Order: sequence, then C-alpha cells, then structure tokens
Amino acid sequence: MDTSFILPALLTFIIIALWATAKLPEYFVALLFFAAAMVLHLAPADVIFSGFSSSAFWLVLSGFVLGCAIRNSGLADRIASAVLPHMATSWPRMIGGVVLMAYALAFIMPSNMGRITLLMPIVMAMADRIQLREGSRGRIGLALAVGFGTFQLSATILPANVPNLIMAGAAESAFDIHFAYLPYLLLHAPVQGVLKGIILIACLCWLFPAKPVMTGVKASLPPMQAKEYRLAALLIITVLLWMSDTLHGIPPAWIGLASACFCLLPRWGFLSGDEFAAGVNIRTCIYVAGILGLTALVTHSGIGSAIGHQLLKILPEDKGTFAAFTSMIGITTALNFVVTANGVPALFTPLAKVLADGSGLPLVTVLMTQVIGYATPLLPYQASPIVVAMGMGKVPARDGLKLCLVTAIATWVLLVPLSYLWFRVLGYIG
Repeated sequence: MDTSFILPALLTFIIIALWATAKLPEYFVALLFFAAAMVLHLAPADVIFSGFSSSAFWLVLSGFVLGCAIRNSGLADRIASAVLPHMATSWPRMIGGVVLMAYALAFIMPSNMGRITLLMPIVMAMADRIQLREGSRGRIGLALAVGFGTFQLSATILPANVPNLIMAGAAESAFDIHFAYLPYLLLHAPVQGVLKGIILIACLCWLFPAKPVMTGVKASLPPMQAKEYRLAALLIITVLLWMSDTLHGIPPAWIGLASACFCLLPRWGFLSGDEFAAGVNIRTCIYVAGILGLTALVTHSGIGSAIGHQLLKILPEDKGTFAAFTSMIGITTALNFVVTANGVPALFTPLAKVLADGSGLPLVTVLMTQVIGYATPLLPYQASPIVVAMGMGKVPARDGLKLCLVTAIATWVLLVPLSYLWFRVLGYIG
C-alpha cells in the first residue's frame, strides 16, 4: 500500500469498526470522523463534508419532517385504522403486510427515503394500535420490516433506488450498455425480490416475535380535520412529483425539501418550532452525512480503487462456474464495507470488464451480480435507508446488526445458488 493511503485507510478502518461494534453513539463516531479527517488534512473540506451537500442528506432531513407531520396531524392513525384490520389477525400476516407494502410502493416511488418517510409513521401508528410499546420486540420488528423491505427488495426494480441508478449510468457511460426495465425485473425479482421477501418475513418473525393485541384495531376516529385534508393533498402532490421526476427533472430530494418547508409554514403548516426540534432526528442526519463523507474520502484517496484491483487476485481459476459467480458477489460484499451501497456500483462497474475477463462470465452478468451484493448489507451503516428507518423507528443498533447478519447468511446459503440457476435459465451464464 502506498504511504499516502495509510492515514485515510487507518481512519476508515477505525470509523467502520466503531460503527460496526456500536460501542459509541453513531452520530458521535460521525463527528469524530469529520474532526479527524480535517485535523489530519486527509482531503479538502468539500470532500469530507460532501454528505451535507448531497441530495441524500436533504431527503433524510425532509423525510423526518414529513414523517413527523403525518404522525402529529393524526393522518397516520387514520391510515393505520384503514389497513390494520386486514393485517393484525396474526404476527406473520402483520410483518408480511408491512414488507409487501414496502415492496409494492417501490414500483411507484423512486426514492427509498421517500417511501420510508411515508410508511414509518403509519406503521408506528399501527404498532400503537396493537399495543406494541416503544422498545418492544414487536415494534422493533415492524420498524425493521419497513427499512429492510424498502431497501433490500427495491434493488430488484431498476429505477427504485440510488445504487441501481448509479450502476445503470456507469454501465452506460463505460460500456454503452443500456438496461431495460422489464428484463432487469425478470432477472432479479423472482429470487431477490419475492423469495428474499419471504426469507425476510421469516427472519423478522423469528428474531422479533410478538402477538398483536386486537382491542385497539377497530378504534373509531373523529372526522377528518382541515389540516389532515391539507396534509393529504400535500402528500399526494409530493408522491406524484416523485413518480414523475424523469419528466420534470426535479430530483426527489428537492421535492421533499419543498414539501418539508410547507409543513413548517406558520399558520398553514403542520409543525411548530418545538415539534420540529423534538421530531426531527438530527443524530441520524449527522450519521448519514458521516457515511457519505467517509465514502467520498475513500474514493478521493484512491483506497477504493486500490482495494478493487487487489480483489482481482482472488478470482477462482475455474472460469464461468458457480465459484466465479459467487466471487463477483463476494467482491461487491467486500467493497460494501468501505464505500457502502451507494458507492459500490461507482467503484465496481468500471472494473467489470477486467472482472469479466478474469472470471469467464459475460460482462452483463458481472454487472448484474453486484445488485445481489449491495442489496445484502452485512452491517446497517452500509445502507443509509436502513439507518434512517432505524432512526425513525428508534431501533437499537444491535437489533439492526442482528437482522443484517441473519438475512445475509440466508441469502448466501439459499438465494445465491438459486440466483445462479436463474441466471443460467435466462441465458446470462452459458
């Protein structure tokens, strides 16, 4: 390793270790990263603090505002009352319903953060109705169902999350390869969508068992108030703008920020200054900015590229085999530790031609294997939407880590072999 890599690499290792072990609060570790990187002059300030200028940060912040407005206005309770009687008959049905809602919403909304913003306050209101109090295993399970169902399953839908879009854009610019919506969906949805959703539901029911209490399921609510109608109209307009972002060209983050500003308007808005201070989780916002800043440092310093080229040396000698297929997924899993899910496709995609030659797999197949890798984080910090969901649902770090590891093991043992067979059936592997 070049000597210029030593300090950035050492800091990256320490920060990742602290986040992984959860020995210190996640926001404090992010602040330590900012301080250490600037004191040691590891990169310019616009690189270290790039997370604060990214659309992801502002989408997270606006998501907390919208979620707080949905909860405080009573709209979350009203929506929960409408859907809860169909889901609360059993715990597997409850968890399955939340995961299904998260996956279905990915087909119409392009933003993971936006979907979490809409779903989390509704699901937490449902938890209140079935008497799952804050800190209970069942409430934690429902919050994680939103986060994991939103992030992991949306990877099977091409425009539904940021890593997919980065991967598609990088493949187009580097290799002039264009991915179509339906072929992409057909390749990933049966195994990494449907089957993974079933496994996720089973893992959630096993790790976070609960028994819904039906007494509050059919509780009556007063008629809708004017502010609920205004908020419902605002949310409909926001969702429609999110869905049509390719037509008007306004990124989802700025649409969300504009909606959040409306929520904070005096008299016409839905939140006071005190409610904003109490409801917006600044800790999670700082954490997300730290994740994005660390990713930027890894890229700026050249650590990510160096690691990627070193990983070429571990490719198996048998080309075009199951071992070659799993090694591609293994490489993306390893890269996920240093650049997180949003950074993996930016780093992995340019290496795809070299990896295809070394593994004996078609170039398109190599590009597609990374989806399995970055959609299966081993640690929560590797996927910022999961981090946000944990923050909104007040989920302890150890519970998010536990679900990450269990679903990752199940994916590698069950779904990776099935994905290999499905790739072969569709002709992606000869």
